[in-house]
Amino acid sequence: MDLSRQLRSHLELLKAAGVEYVPRGEPIRFAPRAAVEEPATADPAESKRIELAVLAKSIEGCSRCPELFATRTQTVFGVGPVNPEVCFVGEAPGADEDARGEPFVGRSGQLLDKIIAACGFKRGEVYICNTIKCRPPNNRTPTPTERDNCRGYFDQQIALVSPKYIVCLGATAAQNVLGTTTNISRLRGSVHKFGAIPVVCTFHPSYLLRDETKKKDCWDDMKMLLALMGRPVPGKAS
Repeated sequence: MDLSRQLRSHLELLKAAGVEYVPRGEPIRFAPRAAVEEPATADPAESKRIELAVLAKSIEGCSRCPELFATRTQTVFGVGPVNPEVCFVGEAPGADEDARGEPFVGRSGQLLDKIIAACGFKRGEVYICNTIKCRPPNNRTPTPTERDNCRGYFDQQIALVSPKYIVCLGATAAQNVLGTTTNISRLRGSVHKFGAIPVVCTFHPSYLLRDETKKKDCWDDMKMLLALMGRPVPGKAS
């Protein structure tokens, strides 16, 4: 039944009930429909940061490796921006990192900072993490099982960080990232791939502290990285 017929029927019922006069009221005015605000477009970088925070929080409760879970102070996730030019990847946290919850903050970290600066970057411009998120007791090499247990976390982390280039620091990190048993001396000097991301391998800063003669080799690796990126070597005359 349309509106006019409903109104006519209502008036006839009123008349039958003895109502002869109906006062005229104010015309009905319908409020304009509120404009529906379109949600602001989410910032992709912010979304990644949130997902990284969620991932880091989930790792805090991980107990896949009983010995590491029992002896760690805390997990060590990673630091730096999303979508960086370079991600530096180490093996596992040491004592200083386990205490502070941040990768590469001890003597090795201080040397890594110098390497990063020599390449023309600031520490805050690169992403830094380890393949393993817990400190192995006495800084021992992570076992294959421990590496496998943490691999999914690392893969998710790199997928969210989305670096353009990866630098593997040391044999364990390089072998874990690349899925190889080749030693670091043979991995150096070539560009490898992690998915579609170019990977450069070099010595771990802790090894350079023990054998300073290898610092030149590390710098050669960094110059190869810069050439790959199309960046000039800082301080080198053009």
